[in-house]
Amino acid sequence: MIVDDEPGVTYTVKHGLESLDSHYTVTCVNNGEACLELLEKNQIPDLILLDIMMPGMNGMVVLEKIKENPSWRHIPIAFLTATSAHNMKERGRILGDDFIQKPIEVDNFLERIKKLIQPNQTN
Repeated sequence: MIVDDEPGVTYTVKHGLESLDSHYTVTCVNNGEACLELLEKNQIPDLILLDIMMPGMNGMVVLEKIKENPSWRHIPIAFLTATSAHNMKERGRILGDDFIQKPIEVDNFLERIKKLIQPNQTN
């Protein structure tokens, strides 16, 4: 699942992932509230790519709500954000499972996604 308020980002990442690996089905939502609604409907993804800076509920609040729920806390979360602030990167790495900065470097993006989804497998 991609949670980002920028339609260009969600479109690019969704189509990029699905074209690089046909096993991926990517759901896109444009805010944290929509993410939580899908989770509440038991639409549990293998991974959430979460923007930090969004209007309304920001990514850190969404992460907190996900981690509070025992049914969701196992979902790997990678922050996908344009912020380059050092303290935000460190916080993102500590609280989430990865921190991927926009624009995405395609060379290692798919590998990072695979490691988050299948952490015990090596390629």
